[in-house]
Amino acid sequence: MWNLSSEEIKDVLKRGDLTVCVIGLGGVGLAVAAVWLRHNARVIGVDIDEHKVGLLRRGYVPHPEEVVRHTISSSAKSGRFTAITDVAEAVRKSDVINVIVPLVYREGGPDFSALDDVFNKIAENLEIGHTIILETSVPPGTSEFRIKKILEKRSGLIAGRDFALIYSPERVMIGHAVEDIEKKYPKIISGIGKRSINIAVALYSHMCKAGVIVVSSPRVAEFAKLAEGVYRDVNIALANELARLARIIGVDFNEVRKAANSQPYCHLHKPGSGVGGLCIPVYPMLLEWIAELNKMRLELVLTARLINKQQPLYLTSLLLEGLKTINVEPDSNVKVTILGLAFRGDVPTDALSPTYDLVRSLKELNLTVAVHDPLIKDDEKIRVLGAMLTDDLEEAVKGCTAVIVATDHSQYRSLSTYDILDISGSTKLVIVDGRDILRLDKCNGRVLYTGVSRPWILL
Repeated sequence: MWNLSSEEIKDVLKRGDLTVCVIGLGGVGLAVAAVWLRHNARVIGVDIDEHKVGLLRRGYVPHPEEVVRHTISSSAKSGRFTAITDVAEAVRKSDVINVIVPLVYREGGPDFSALDDVFNKIAENLEIGHTIILETSVPPGTSEFRIKKILEKRSGLIAGRDFALIYSPERVMIGHAVEDIEKKYPKIISGIGKRSINIAVALYSHMCKAGVIVVSSPRVAEFAKLAEGVYRDVNIALANELARLARIIGVDFNEVRKAANSQPYCHLHKPGSGVGGLCIPVYPMLLEWIAELNKMRLELVLTARLINKQQPLYLTSLLLEGLKTINVEPDSNVKVTILGLAFRGDVPTDALSPTYDLVRSLKELNLTVAVHDPLIKDDEKIRVLGAMLTDDLEEAVKGCTAVIVATDHSQYRSLSTYDILDISGSTKLVIVDGRDILRLDKCNGRVLYTGVSRPWILL
C-alpha cells in the first residue's frame, strides 16, 4: 500500500487483498476486527489470553453485539478470520497492524508495559511498507515520543518514510460499537508524515460513513480522545452534586434537568451510582499525569473525579438514612440487595464498576450483602468482599431489608417498587434508586423510597 494512491488502497480493501492483524481482542478489539471483516479485509486476531483465542477458534465469540458474533464466527468458518497468540507471526503475515491493547492506570501513573511489549514485538518484525494504527487511548505525546521511538530503534526503519504510523482513537460504546464506527461518529486521524495520513484517510473514509477528521498531529488526536471522556466525567459530577442539593431542598432533579436542558447551551447529564468502565474514570488521570509532568494541576478535573468516586459512599449514606427512618439498626441481620454489578446497563462488563465500592462500604457496616446481575454470573472480587452474587432476582431480593439500584439494566427498568416489595416478602423495605429507573407504585406505606435525584417518599 505504501506507494498506492487512495483509490488503489480502497480497491485493495474492496477486493479482499488486505490482511489486517488486530492486536487486543477485548470488546473494542473484536468490534474493530468485525468492521475490517465487513469491509472485505482478512483479519488475524491476536490476544495473550489463550482461553479467549481458543474460544474464537471454536467459533464462540465473547461479545454482546450480535453483528460482531455473526461476522467473526462466519469469517472464521470461511477462513477470513483466524485467532492466534503470537504477535510476531501476525505481523509477518499482515499489511496493517491495528493495536487496541488497553493502557492500565496504576497508582502514580499509566502502566505502559503491555503496549511497550507489543510494539517491541512489532518492531522486531517490521518491514518497509507496513502500516501501523494505534487506537488505544493514551496520554498526549505517546505516539510521537514513545511508540515511534520504540519502532524506529528496534527496526532500524523510519516512521513516515519506511512505514506508516497512524494514531486514530477508538470512539465506541460496547453494545453498538460497529454502528459507532461505521455510521455514527467521524474517525479522528493523524499520523507521522503525509503518507501515513493519506493511507489512514483512504482506509477510514471507505469504512466510516460519517467521514474522517484529520488533525495536525497525533498529540491532538490523543488529547481529543481523552477530552471527550473528561467532559463526560465532569458533567456527570456536576449532575451528581446538583442532584444532592435537589434532594435536600425537596426537588426532583430529573424535572430540573429536563427544564434546564431546554436551553440549547445547557447539557446536564444524568446523576447515577458512580462512574465505571476502563475509559471515563481513567482518562482524567491520564491527563492529570501529563499535567503534573508539565508542572500544573487540573483542579476541576480532579474535583469531578473525586465527586464521582464518592458517589457509592453517598448511596450508602442514603441507605443508612432510610434504615434509621424505619427504625432498623444496621448489622449482620440486615440484608441489603444491590441490583447491578455491570458498570453500564445491558453490558456484561464489570470493569471499575462503582458496585465494588458500594459493596465494600456496606460490608464495613457489617451488613449482609447480595448482588444481582442478569448478565454476570460469577465474580471473584465480589466473593473476596464477602458478598453473594447471583443472576436469580428472587434469590437476591428475597428476605432483604433494603435494595440499592446500581445499574440501569433493562430488566430493572421494567420493575416497580411494588414488584421489588413483593419479591422481598418484607414488611418494610428501603429502596435507594441510584439510577432513578424504577416505576413508583403504591405499596400501602411499606416502601420508603428515594432516588439519586429524588427526595424520600413513603409509597
